[in-house]
Amino acid sequence: MGSKAHLNQLICSHNVELKADSKPDREIYIFEHDGVNDEIITYKDLYENSNKIARLFLEKGIEKGDKYIVLMHNHPEFVYALLAGPVIGAVMIPVDPRSRGEKLKYYFHNSGAKGVIVSDKCLPRLEEIIDDLPGLDLITVVSRPENNIPASDKYHYLNETLEKDTWERVDQKIFDVRHPMQIIYTSGTTGDPKGVLIRNNRTGVYNILTRLIWKYKADSDILYTGLSLTHGNAQVVTLFPGMYLGVKAVFSTRFTKSRIWDICRRYGCTSFSLLGGMLGGIYNEPEQNNDADNPVRMVISAGTPISLWEAFEKRFDVKILEWYGAVEGGFACNPIGKGPVGSFGKPVPGVMEMKVVDENDNEVPPGEKGELICRNIKGETMVDYWGMPEESEAKVRGGWLRTGDIVHRDEKGWLYFDHRKGNELRRAGDFIQPHYVEKVIGEHPQVSEVCVYGIPAASGAPGESDLVAALCPFKGKKIDPGSIFDKCKSDLEANFIPSYLQIVEEIPKTISEKILDRKLRESFEKGEGTIAAYDQYK
Repeated sequence: MGSKAHLNQLICSHNVELKADSKPDREIYIFEHDGVNDEIITYKDLYENSNKIARLFLEKGIEKGDKYIVLMHNHPEFVYALLAGPVIGAVMIPVDPRSRGEKLKYYFHNSGAKGVIVSDKCLPRLEEIIDDLPGLDLITVVSRPENNIPASDKYHYLNETLEKDTWERVDQKIFDVRHPMQIIYTSGTTGDPKGVLIRNNRTGVYNILTRLIWKYKADSDILYTGLSLTHGNAQVVTLFPGMYLGVKAVFSTRFTKSRIWDICRRYGCTSFSLLGGMLGGIYNEPEQNNDADNPVRMVISAGTPISLWEAFEKRFDVKILEWYGAVEGGFACNPIGKGPVGSFGKPVPGVMEMKVVDENDNEVPPGEKGELICRNIKGETMVDYWGMPEESEAKVRGGWLRTGDIVHRDEKGWLYFDHRKGNELRRAGDFIQPHYVEKVIGEHPQVSEVCVYGIPAASGAPGESDLVAALCPFKGKKIDPGSIFDKCKSDLEANFIPSYLQIVEEIPKTISEKILDRKLRESFEKGEGTIAAYDQYK
């Protein structure tokens, strides 16, 4: 290793420099474009292009501790930008590329970012707020050939930097594994997003998960994700395992449920990652004769609806590895063939402890619902919300991370998710599990996606809800509310039949494919779109 011996593998930019030195031509990532003009990335590409960006940062006055935003879909330049920060100690803020207006402005103001790397497709959203963003030392645009958007002489284009054959290389300047690497914002489903400070040593946790849980094999596995790299899931399950273990990983610009099996067949992908709502969307696609003819052996899922679990495995001939986690911390998993269907698992022995507690922090017995709290067995349990010390302290009150998730456990300690704290759904005394209703409606041939949520009951009964099923049709189809209600009457108990159907063009989601029922609820309250009441079809 020679002069490289001082580098620390836990810091991702160090790791890539070591890999570029030992196996420069190893193909590590594929950014797919349906087999046409795919971008194949080697360790050498990762090191050299991230180093060029690190040099650009220094030239523009972005240094240790400074923040920079990256606003783009899944492209190689995202990874180069991510790796550039740790070289000099700058901190990357990955932002949902769909963000615009006040929400996009919030990320800049809350983080104090001094620079931004933006794709040409996202540039108009930045330009909408640019006058309210004084103090940016760097605005650089990534020109993507598939977008065919003319360049503007108003901006620096990152392509010019990346195309240089020679540049003044930047030596690694950060050797502290506790130094911040990213600020990843929560999805903001209930309010303003919180920025979670991610330090260099988080990659050590990712390596543990890769070795103990995902168990990828560098010589036989090929990973896939269409989840945004701005979200922790894509980084934890796909990006960093590929980088550190040398497993080839395939990325799509964005997730498309109708293409996922064709992509996996084309590239030989043996594993891909999902979040709960995505699995239902894939299952709702029309059945094909070759559904089970695919190379995938393992689907790594967080939030698999119990009503679809076994049917999904059987139809597509795959096995589901269920897990639970959040960007703030906490991890549990249900390894394939180990735990019961429907459980998200148990904490990893020797790594984390979990309890289910009532409002007074007393553990509740098996079968009873309570809040999930957890703590590290070794080392302090802490959360760093950027600029929010009081909220950070409250999140780990008493040394335990408060997840805000209501769960229960069985007699053997397997954990089951019930709902987010404060979001329980009760109707005429019954607690409603939305995924059962979603499964029935999703089987209807007109329905592409569905989300069931609650609104205050018209009866006025405290804590009671009426059900709304928001649904969107397949392209080129229309939804007949009467036939949807007929299926519900046939396949659901009377108390589970939605009071209303809300027909929309698309289901709004976060970048992590989490459905924003808050937005659906706001739209419903305004009477927007097509709303059909069950009383009209009885």
